Amino acid sequence: MDDPNVLVGSASLDDAGVYRLTRDRALVQTVDFFTPIVDDPFSYGQIAAANALSDVYAMGGRPLIALNIMGIPTDLVPPNVIAAILRGGAAKAKEAGCVIIGGHTIRNPEPIYGLAVTGIVSPQRMLTNANARSGDLLVLTKPLGTGIATTGIKRGLTSAALAKKSIVLMRCLNTVGAVLAERGLLRAAVDVTGFGLLGHLAAMCRASGVGAEISTGAVPAISPEIFSLINDDCVPGGTRQNLETANAIVEWNDTAEPIRLLLADAQTSGGLLLSVSPKRWGAVQSVLKKHRTVCAAVIGKIIRTDMPKICLRE
Repeated sequence: MDDPNVLVGSASLDDAGVYRLTRDRALVQTVDFFTPIVDDPFSYGQIAAANALSDVYAMGGRPLIALNIMGIPTDLVPPNVIAAILRGGAAKAKEAGCVIIGGHTIRNPEPIYGLAVTGIVSPQRMLTNANARSGDLLVLTKPLGTGIATTGIKRGLTSAALAKKSIVLMRCLNTVGAVLAERGLLRAAVDVTGFGLLGHLAAMCRASGVGAEISTGAVPAISPEIFSLINDDCVPGGTRQNLETANAIVEWNDTAEPIRLLLADAQTSGGLLLSVSPKRWGAVQSVLKKHRTVCAAVIGKIIRTDMPKICLRE
């Protein structure tokens, strides 16, 4: 739609839309929901809310208000389970300083839950995926593998330890994205969710007109057990689709199949992928450490190319 106040729309495949209200203030708008990926309803609510809130943080914004979105098979899911899901979402929204002011529920054959979130951001400080520059460091704030781990949970293959670790990871907020943006420390950012690391990095490369080089040995996985699950063919369909799509832009070189699947794994409530000028890496690293980010892994860099591509190296 042609409106000069739309600063970010759907064309750039960013994490959220941004609409300017005044010279110094803009709204960030997003919506996200999905079916249960864990057994505990309270944790499911927390993860779904954290996943939706993450889009605002990836744009450098602060969540303000949210609306619940829920679909429930009322003949199968009892009221106490519904209440636990909503309590989980409310708890995570409260942690983010975001107020849930309403919502909408329908009957649905399978449970779905998520949030429509409105946040606030400075147009001068907002982040998009279109400003990465050659030489920038690529930094990942959460390890990969939640898609594979949660598929294993559904199939009864994931160990209790990995299941617990994955849940803790997925319900962690990406608040640090707003902090880094407000301090002007980042060039660009995306959150790593359903399209996997490679898919979201590809969108950044296309929007910025650059390429990227990834050091596969520097990319963290949640646990070595992730590769055991891959060897047992415990891989979600979305991850395999991401891998197929990645062939158009990725130079795989000698990258082994399990690593390829990890890099393409469809994440839920994943971390942020940050494009950081080397001059600002020290300051960014200090902020990440202060906010106890799960990890701060430098996994590669942005490179100059004639056409967007991602090159993998050991």
